[in-house]
Amino acid sequence: MIKVGIIGSTGYAGQELVRLLLPRKDVEIVWYGSHSYVGQNYSDVYGNMFRIVDAKCLDDDLDALADEVDLIFTATPQGYLAGVLTEEILSKTKVIDLSADFRLKNVETYQEWYKIEHKSPQFLKEAVYGLCEVNRDSINDKVRLIANPGCYTTTSILSLYPLVKQGMLDLSSIIIDAKSGTSGAGRGAKLPNLFCEVNESIKPYGVTTHRHTPEIEEQLGYAVYSIVEGEAAYSNNSVSKKFEEEGQPGGYPITINFTPHLVPMNRGILATCYASLMPGYKASDVAEAFHMEYDKEYFIRFKGQGVFPETRWVEGSNFMDIGFTVDERTGRVIVVGAIDNVVKGAAGQAVQNMNLLFGLEENEGLTMPPLFP
Repeated sequence: MIKVGIIGSTGYAGQELVRLLLPRKDVEIVWYGSHSYVGQNYSDVYGNMFRIVDAKCLDDDLDALADEVDLIFTATPQGYLAGVLTEEILSKTKVIDLSADFRLKNVETYQEWYKIEHKSPQFLKEAVYGLCEVNRDSINDKVRLIANPGCYTTTSILSLYPLVKQGMLDLSSIIIDAKSGTSGAGRGAKLPNLFCEVNESIKPYGVTTHRHTPEIEEQLGYAVYSIVEGEAAYSNNSVSKKFEEEGQPGGYPITINFTPHLVPMNRGILATCYASLMPGYKASDVAEAFHMEYDKEYFIRFKGQGVFPETRWVEGSNFMDIGFTVDERTGRVIVVGAIDNVVKGAAGQAVQNMNLLFGLEENEGLTMPPLFP
């Protein structure tokens, strides 16, 4: 039995963790942490848990929690975990962090984009970026800290990773246009996210400044290194360590244009990625790269050329759908990826990481098909 605690259990990602973990016979949730609802019944915060969860919300005392559990999930705002994480906590339990606190290896980059001080940079080296499909070999029972990727980054990286890894793209030409459902903005009451502000509209935000941009650049940069340096296999941790020792933390320097948009739906991410193909490559080469990388991946469903994903076909699941086409007129490849932002883009991916940390089947508890309608 894996005993877990969830800090931030009353946010959308935290609640989704509860929903995914409750049916499992090998997991026990012993701590429903919530800074805002301490002492309240969890089922009063989320009515869908009435007569399912008979527990009260506890505080966010990581030190006390570490003594009680095998694993802590932190579904918290940026800066929280970095501000409280200690060696003592990590000596007692494993942590999967759903924020961005440990995703970027370069602390200066983190502070520049997130506009906050990173208070525990000593743990950046050991944190493993938990994008399982490309970093699986680095996620095992010896790992103490997982940086769980977010929704925009998961969709964008997995959409482009095979083509970057095979050296098929002009890296200076990458443009990512992504759309997200409103749950991606969190559960807090914010004027721009009110129904009347969002309904019947679509709007860009964080244009040229969105803080997921350097994360996408860094992770795609590791894929470049796996080819440039002749690495036999992609490994975020080993490649990152190698180049950090040479004074360059992070991946091969890539600069992209990333523009997110908010659309009036509850769940879903759709990323449309554009890039110029290097000379000599054609649509069949693109398809082969995707087949080679993803055919054995349970959660990635490659739909092929000319068949494009829709968010409704992945809703409520941990699956990602990918399709592409090549514009012969412009020499560009257009790759479209879709996920459920709360599952594969947050809680589902965290459970996927948990399974790997404890030596379980990677898809344990995550095989549910998408919801429809």
